[in-house]
Amino acid sequence: MSIKALILAAGYGTRMRPLTEHTPKPLLQAGGKALIEYTIDSLVKAGVRDLVINHAWLGEQIEAALGDGSRYGARIRYSAEGEPLETAGGIRKALPLLASDDAGGGTNDFEFIVTNGDVYCEYDYSQLLEHRLGTGQLAHVLLTENPEHNTAGDFLLYDDGRVRTKPLIQGTAMSAGQARVMTFSGIGRYRSSMFSQLPAGAYPLAPVLRKAMDQGGVTGQALEATWLDIGTVDRLQALDRMLQSRP
Repeated sequence: MSIKALILAAGYGTRMRPLTEHTPKPLLQAGGKALIEYTIDSLVKAGVRDLVINHAWLGEQIEAALGDGSRYGARIRYSAEGEPLETAGGIRKALPLLASDDAGGGTNDFEFIVTNGDVYCEYDYSQLLEHRLGTGQLAHVLLTENPEHNTAGDFLLYDDGRVRTKPLIQGTAMSAGQARVMTFSGIGRYRSSMFSQLPAGAYPLAPVLRKAMDQGGVTGQALEATWLDIGTVDRLQALDRMLQSRP
């Protein structure tokens, strides 16, 4: 049974204005290609060819630009939100499209990959494709070294692969070894039961992840690949220069 991937593309891209006033952020270009196309190409190269893309702001442009995915060697379906539902809300809405086709979009628990359409990452998704979630495991996430714009980091990654929220180590012993404070890359493999019981509407991902971490249900690993959060016009221009300079 093949696993599907959800590419998140529903944000307003407010920090990228004026570029995003008439173009959705995932379609902004660097190195002669839209940001989201790098994500699509990486997933397809790893063998993930059944893709779902959620969208809201100027979402019709995303559908028009990417089509059914055939020219990328993929099948793309779309989860249109109208108003952005935030990350967890968007995942919840997309669950019927992410379920196995063999199950007819049923409600049985299943696994899927989530990644972002507005970052640049050279990660080999085949590693995540091969990582099956164990019993009691709700998510496996990729964490990266803290960039300049997020020096405080997001979560703790322990030597044994556990991921926890930062406050949990205050005043407690780290019996599993030294933990590293790292930044969440936005890339992960999830179990659908993490989201299926959420209320309808907009809902952020952070509290869902923290609850799963408190239950000991989240593992992770360091992302050993170039990862750039293209959150400002300056970062987009820097990425364009980097890609254009390559032979």
